[in-house]
Amino acid sequence: MLASNPSALRAPYSDELRNIMNIDRAAECRQWLSAWRELCAGPTPLRRLDGLARHLGVGRVDLKDESTRATVGSFKALGAPVALVRLILRRWPDRGWDAQALFQGAYAEALREFTVISATDGNHGRSLAAAAQSIGCRCVIVLHANVSEEREAPIAALGAQVVRIAGNYDESVVEAARLAAENGWYVVSDTSYDGYEEIPRDVMQGYGVIAAETLEQQDVPGQAKACPYTHVFLQGGVGGLAAGIVSYLCEAFGEQRPAFIVVEPEQADCLYQSALRGQASQATGSVDSVMAGLACGETSPLAWKFLHPAVDFFLKIRDDEAVEAMRLLAAGVNGDTPIVSGESGAAGLAGLVRLLADPALRRQTGFDQESRVLLINTEGATAPAVYASLVGQTADAVLAAQASMTR
Repeated sequence: MLASNPSALRAPYSDELRNIMNIDRAAECRQWLSAWRELCAGPTPLRRLDGLARHLGVGRVDLKDESTRATVGSFKALGAPVALVRLILRRWPDRGWDAQALFQGAYAEALREFTVISATDGNHGRSLAAAAQSIGCRCVIVLHANVSEEREAPIAALGAQVVRIAGNYDESVVEAARLAAENGWYVVSDTSYDGYEEIPRDVMQGYGVIAAETLEQQDVPGQAKACPYTHVFLQGGVGGLAAGIVSYLCEAFGEQRPAFIVVEPEQADCLYQSALRGQASQATGSVDSVMAGLACGETSPLAWKFLHPAVDFFLKIRDDEAVEAMRLLAAGVNGDTPIVSGESGAAGLAGLVRLLADPALRRQTGFDQESRVLLINTEGATAPAVYASLVGQTADAVLAAQASMTR
């Protein structure tokens, strides 16, 4: 199902939003992260999928491959670490600590009792745990019932204390806040709520690095007049990733911004419902989805401030469509490079396939044979056994095929 957003504008980036997130602060995040050993060296690949573009009948499809971003295997490595560093610098403003030195563990002894906590579906918690281990502070991660043991194990291996609850993601967010208040810990969450916006802002700002790299890889300066893409697909969840990318591209291109299409599971449709109601809302379904990273029931109000005036369409997809998109990327279409994409990572492609398969939806969303599309593969095989069961081959096999084509 597709919802058109009547509030979407093509206008200069507002001063109100620029005061919350902006390109300069995204550049600072990028500089800080360059010192973190858990990140890959340099930008993640921007893969041109010409075979897929021909198959779908559009001019160009590019895929920003965040599966190689870090040892944690997802874009989340850009958000939680930045937010943790900013939190520490705000907590001790008079110590003269350096952000890059924090990532190198220079102040570990002073921070060994400092404790952060977060709820997660997997990737955010794993990234926070990795950052806490590097910096030298304690980390507690709350996991809900639907997070697999396969996703739990890497978090525990990073030294984090894992707390399990019987409920869903939104209930794990409540439990993390309760534990923090009870123990004097600090919540580092990627979703905002009443009175809690500063840290989610920092998380979202880190995601702007993806947009900055993409434009550089296209040889497009940050303040160019025209965007190289006509359409950008963004995964939903609570809205943090989408807000980080939308913020950057709206500031860079203003009225010439691309069309933004947000994709989420049909049973975790909080952003879709927000579009229908014109305000941050809750999902109407069970929330459970194979797209674990997008199985969120409540929109982040802070993220919605950026999505409401800019996202043109909100699209709900089925779990089986995401799985088929995983398989398409793994196989490579018409000679394209095979790509490892996790369940949530392939959601953007699933949305693109859905829209282009329906002539009426294709027209409504403004696609033609010249359209230039950006997809973001937000994660690799962060749960390898699940990946193999869904795709029919292991991630290692896909990577071997990829390597054979790029030698």
